[in-house]
Amino acid sequence: MQTYPRYRRPAFAVALYELLNPVPLGFFVAAWVFDIVYMKTFTQTWTDAANWLIVLGLLIAVIPRLTGVVWLCGGKRYPVTSAFKTHFWLNLLAMVLAIFNAFIHSRDAYGVVPMGAILSTLVVVLLLLANVQLALRERVIQGEIGHEI
Repeated sequence: MQTYPRYRRPAFAVALYELLNPVPLGFFVAAWVFDIVYMKTFTQTWTDAANWLIVLGLLIAVIPRLTGVVWLCGGKRYPVTSAFKTHFWLNLLAMVLAIFNAFIHSRDAYGVVPMGAILSTLVVVLLLLANVQLALRERVIQGEIGHEI
């Protein structure tokens, strides 16, 4: 088992990360639902709303990703698990896809289908995969630590 020196992350950074990290998922899921509704109704309001939700989700996602970069590049000062690294990279990939999705949604409403819905689906799947793997793998790590004490 690998042991790390006891360095603590700043409480404000941890609180800000934990507070803002799940918020973009909600925006992207809502945008995905709006894309599906648009494909069924072809009412332009739904694609406009999805565009705004994607942009807001991206704006809020910047802060946790910057915090994650600091922790990832912090070396021994801020040790991270492989679960956190996977979570970070899947989130970053989802953010890149969401940027392309925002450009797709900025076009004419009819130009959104089907690529906008496909990108929205990929973003949601990547974010869910990132969060679920982090939760399950961190639970296993905490369980192992609990047995040692």
